[in-house]
Amino acid sequence: MSKSGQSMLRGARQALQYARGEEASDFVAHVPDNLDVKSIRENLGLSQRQFARQFGFEHRSIQNWEHKRRHPRGMARAYLLVIKNDPEAVRRSLKPTP
Repeated sequence: MSKSGQSMLRGARQALQYARGEEASDFVAHVPDNLDVKSIRENLGLSQRQFARQFGFEHRSIQNWEHKRRHPRGMARAYLLVIKNDPEAVRRSLKPTP
């Protein structure tokens, strides 16, 4: 696995510890309260359905977030932030391995 992939997995493990309320002495989460899901998706040039499919979300969740009926919480916010900052790393990490 690439260094980028290893780093993402390490970060995901740390974020999971954080979400569970477990101590992680070297980890501090900096996840904004509000993310503009529509802007993240549009910057990637994807439809709602394409965005959901590529990154493993429910299509209905994307619709609800974009129409402000609901807001992404917890790990979904962190994951969206990673997608916003490095979508190619996420795509590489999610790509099936032979």
